[in-house]
This record gives sequence, C-alpha cells and structure tokens, in this order.
Amino acid sequence: MQRVRFSSQQAPVHKLGDPQMTLSPKFRLAVIQSALANPSPELELSLREEPLIPGLPDDVALNCLLRLPVQSHSSCRAVCKRWHMLLGNKERFFTNRKQFGLKDPWLFVFAYHKCTGKIQWQVLDLTHFSWHTIPAMPCKDKVCPHGFRCVSIPPDGTLFVCGGMVSDVDCPLDLVLKYEMQKNRWTVMNRMITARSFFASGVIDGMIYVAGGNSTDLYELDSAEVLDPFNGSWHPIAYMGTNMASYDAAVLNGKLLVTEGWLWPFYVSPRGQVYDPRTNNWENMAVGLREGWTGSSVVVYGHLFVVSELERMKLKVYEPENDSWEAIEGPPLPEQICKPFAVNACDCHIYVVGRNLLVAVGHITRLNPKESCKEKWNFSVRWHVIDAPESLSDLTPSSSQVLFA
Repeated sequence: MQRVRFSSQQAPVHKLGDPQMTLSPKFRLAVIQSALANPSPELELSLREEPLIPGLPDDVALNCLLRLPVQSHSSCRAVCKRWHMLLGNKERFFTNRKQFGLKDPWLFVFAYHKCTGKIQWQVLDLTHFSWHTIPAMPCKDKVCPHGFRCVSIPPDGTLFVCGGMVSDVDCPLDLVLKYEMQKNRWTVMNRMITARSFFASGVIDGMIYVAGGNSTDLYELDSAEVLDPFNGSWHPIAYMGTNMASYDAAVLNGKLLVTEGWLWPFYVSPRGQVYDPRTNNWENMAVGLREGWTGSSVVVYGHLFVVSELERMKLKVYEPENDSWEAIEGPPLPEQICKPFAVNACDCHIYVVGRNLLVAVGHITRLNPKESCKEKWNFSVRWHVIDAPESLSDLTPSSSQVLFA
C-alpha cells in the first residue's frame, strides 16, 4: 500500500479572480493563446512595437506572411506573438488577404473514406499544391456520401451543399449548408422546398438553381426551385415537364443544362432539359448534345467540355453549330486518374480529381480558327498530375468546387 503524507500546514485558498492566485503553466499557456486569438486593442498596440519581420516595413512583411500556405500555419505560429496573432485566427488571416486584394484559387474536394463512408472536405491550395482540411459539415443525420449537390460562388468564397440522402434508408434530405471561406465555418441555411437527392444544380447570376432528382418515395421529380443566397429564401420555378434524376448539369450561356446520363450501349436515348431563367421555361435538349454527354462537364472559354467516363478517351467539346462533339488536340486523361471523377474548372484550367485524390490539371489552349471556318475555335490540352499525400490514399471524391481566397 502506498502511503500518503499530509502536510500540517494548509495552503491559502484563493477564489477565481483573486489577484494573488497563480496559474499552472498549462493554464497560463491557454490564457496566452486565448489572448492572442482574440487580442485586445491594448495588446495589439503593444505588439506593434515588435516588427513582423526584422528589417522590413510591416506592410511589406504582412504581404509576405499572407502568402504562407495554410498547411504551414501551425508551425509558423510559434515564431513570435504577432505571427501567432495573425496565423492563429483564420478569420483575421483571410480578412487581411481580402484587404490586400489577394485571391488565389483553392480546390475544395468533397470526399469520403472508401471503407467507412465517412465524409470530409479536403482542400488543395492550387498555388502551393499543399492540402489542408476545413471543419466538418454540421449534419445531424448519418448521411450517404452520394446524392448531395455542391455549388459555389468563387469570387465570394462561399460554398453550398444541398440535399443528400440518409444512409441505409434511401431517404432524400432538404438540407442546405453554407461554408464561408473568410470565416472558415459552416452555417445551416433555410431548407429546400422539396427534399431531393441526385438532382441538378447550378449558379446563374448569383442565384442557385436545383431541379429534378429523387423524391422521398424514390420517384423521380419534375419540380425545380431557386435560392437567393443573400436572404436565404427558396422559391419554386417552372416544372421541368418530365420526371428525371440528374447525372450531370452545367451552366452555359446563362442557361441550366440538365442530363440524366447514359448507359452503354444506348438502349434508350438519354433525356436532357434546358432551363432559361429569363423566360422561366424548360425545353428539350438537342439530341446530339444529350447523347454525346458521356461524362462530367465543365465550361471553359464559353464552351462545354466533357471528361468522358465511357472509356479512356480524349477530352471533347460540344459544337452547337452542328449539334456534335469533337475530341480536342492533346493526350487523353492521364492513366493514374481512376474513376470516379470529380471535375471542375477555373479560367483555362480543368481539374479532374480521381481516387486517392490524385489530381490531373488540364491546361486548355484556344487555337486560332482555321481559314476554312473562321467562326470555329479549336482547342488543345496538356495535362500534369499532382500527387496526393499518403494520408489521403483511402479517399474517393464525390464533388469538387473552386473558391478564391
């Protein structure tokens, strides 16, 4: 038995807030970190006497520090109190970046663990090619990684996740979540009018449109609605005229294009609908457009491109003049990128995320039109692959979005 020795002298008892009370090193560190994360004006003024980087004016030093990749923030916070104050608070960091006019593209990948199905967001800094995470989505239900639809408003740094499906019961959700880059947090928005999964979505003039999908009784929907992200209100729009779930969708020339996808070989011609918000009307998609839409799409240079999942073929572009698809110049998608794909684009770059979160970046070049057809532009692509760290090797992509930060 271990003997315990008691001292005959009692230590003085202090109440919380007593000026004579001392803190252990552990609690003293927590207080310091809290003060640096939420500094008082007096603390900020006292710290300004210490330069951010010795030998440099503070505005120049700040411009340098705001370019540090997020992956290195945890180690850089240990340099000094001012660095800790700047890099220890994401809202402060991104607010300063916005004030300096810094806006770099980041690729947000909605991924899930291939064994457990656990959902997580991984972010690829497309400037430094480094990965980091963001907070988990506030989902009360145990959700399936499929069935969600994600859209973004890149200049605002906002991302929306809509709908989805509860695991094991195939029950669609009316959930709407909003992620704000500058605040690095999720907000639960007003729910959709109709619960839906596997539906079409797109952003037109800052408004978020959703259409079709599967309903609570697993029947396909023909309803559609629009969200005003500024006031969070949903409003119904015209019915599609046909019940259909969506395989893929794109916004082209101010219209929402919705396709139900394809099966090979084609036993039935796939359906497709086109919505014009100016007239609030749907119309049937052109035959060549819907039958050649055999993969995930992006819009670059005002043209619709598809990364085909049918076979390892070249990137192709839609030609509206003759309602046909043409392969563009350059090699096919690199073999390291395995299905399923998550595809997005920014400026003249296409980002294709495959299993294990390997990313192929395709640089699209617009070539001068041929003399025989001066109105028709030709395109070429060249690819390079960004390797992912081993810690992401068990992840599979479901969606990807580009935001500016």
